[in-house]
Amino acid sequence: MIDYEEELKKFEPCLDVADAEGAIYDREMTDILDILQEMLREAKSSRRVR
Repeated sequence: MIDYEEELKKFEPCLDVADAEGAIYDREMTDILDILQEMLREAKSSRRVR
């Protein structure tokens, strides 16, 4: 029979999950709104130059 209490004592979280979580939260991701805002800035600045 499985001793669940003993198994829980041996449990260690997977390091891959912890590493992935840190990488996801630490990275600033560009979303579509950021891209559209940059495109608008570029379009406005190119109109001023001409």
